[in-house]
Amino acid sequence: MNPEDLHCASVLIVSDDPEFARLLTARWQTEPHAPGITVATSDVWQRSIIFGYDLVICGLVRDGKLDAILSGLCGSPSLAGVHVTDTEKDIPLLQAKYPQLLIVARQDGWINAVILISTEALRRVEAVARSQRAERLALGTQHDAALGRYMLDMRPGINNALTSVLGNADLLMLDGERLAPESREQIRTIHTMALRLHQVMQRFSSLAAEMRAGENESHDETDGLSHRVALRT
Repeated sequence: MNPEDLHCASVLIVSDDPEFARLLTARWQTEPHAPGITVATSDVWQRSIIFGYDLVICGLVRDGKLDAILSGLCGSPSLAGVHVTDTEKDIPLLQAKYPQLLIVARQDGWINAVILISTEALRRVEAVARSQRAERLALGTQHDAALGRYMLDMRPGINNALTSVLGNADLLMLDGERLAPESREQIRTIHTMALRLHQVMQRFSSLAAEMRAGENESHDETDGLSHRVALRT
């Protein structure tokens, strides 16, 4: 995530300490590119509340709520979680129990530390999202390629079937005077639609030939460049 894109990120601050949320929000607003920030207390906490956020920062909450909140932040690669604890000595225990979360002690300079860590966490989340989008795109491309290969394999059979339909429709139309008007109209429709499908298949064949020619040209250019480089060396 580029710094200028940080404002597109969404951050949820969960804390029952109004001062915590106020200080953190005010400090973040001084940054050139601040994310969208939402503040909530533990009273409204439920697992589904984190959906749609890229980062959740948990501060001081009421007794009995912390474990549920921190546990809820774990398990989602598309979400970054930061917990700010008031007790530094609790950090090893919290890190062991919630290894996916980033733990920061609320001591001198804690706000700057949270901003820095959160920014890096948002970059990581965006990197994961980009990777997932790339995988989905690659999978879609593979499916399209498989469909294209299937169409190429089926093209001769489809063309033969269309040729047969067109030929029989032509013969029926030549002898159309003995057919009822409704039947003649239906035969003309079959002929027209078969001709249209034939045109589509012809266009598909042309595209396939153009793609093969482009691939061959690209390979020739690559081979030629490799040959020139070899001669120079």
